[in-house]
Amino acid sequence: MKKSRGLYLWVMTVVGLVGFWCSGIPTAFGVSEAFHGKIYMPGPLKPVDSNLKVRVGEPAPDFVLPSLSGEKVRLSQFRGQKNVVLSFVPAAWTPVCSDQWPGYNIAKDLFEAHDAVLLGITVDNLPTLFAWTQEMGGLWFPVLSDFWPHGAVAASYGVLRSDGVSERAVFIIDKQGIIRYIDVHDINQRPPLEGILKELEKLPKP
Repeated sequence: MKKSRGLYLWVMTVVGLVGFWCSGIPTAFGVSEAFHGKIYMPGPLKPVDSNLKVRVGEPAPDFVLPSLSGEKVRLSQFRGQKNVVLSFVPAAWTPVCSDQWPGYNIAKDLFEAHDAVLLGITVDNLPTLFAWTQEMGGLWFPVLSDFWPHGAVAASYGVLRSDGVSERAVFIIDKQGIIRYIDVHDINQRPPLEGILKELEKLPKP
């Protein structure tokens, strides 16, 4: 427990610094050096452009999607074993301050301490996701493609936007497959990592 608390405080310190570095970017968009000159800049977008189809306390819709590892990942395979954090992001090669998914790399130990697996989902195809995540330098969590049928999983949760990309959304699902937290975030901004970690703290400890 002390180790988990120490990790939490360290991650929060890093998160605070990231927030400070990004505070001067007008549209909440920021690009790391790794992506300099390679990112499509769409400009400010409608913050939310969808209607949720699920609620906290309801069973999470099951799904199966292909991953970059070549395996198919089914949500229900984690039932009774792991809490699950779903991180939907709109599209590859688009910006959000601090590069949202690489930012989760600093919190790997905290996800594990809360018996949680993180699943990243976009509507992009696998070749696009492969190139994009390689540019990031690698991610510790599975990255899944909701490409075909296009955006079907995002649509089942009610986070598919009218332009065919998903919202920037986070769902926390407990080991019984029940949704415990939903954040359909302003698409122009990075969901705060500290918010995810605080919600994980509320789940039963392993």
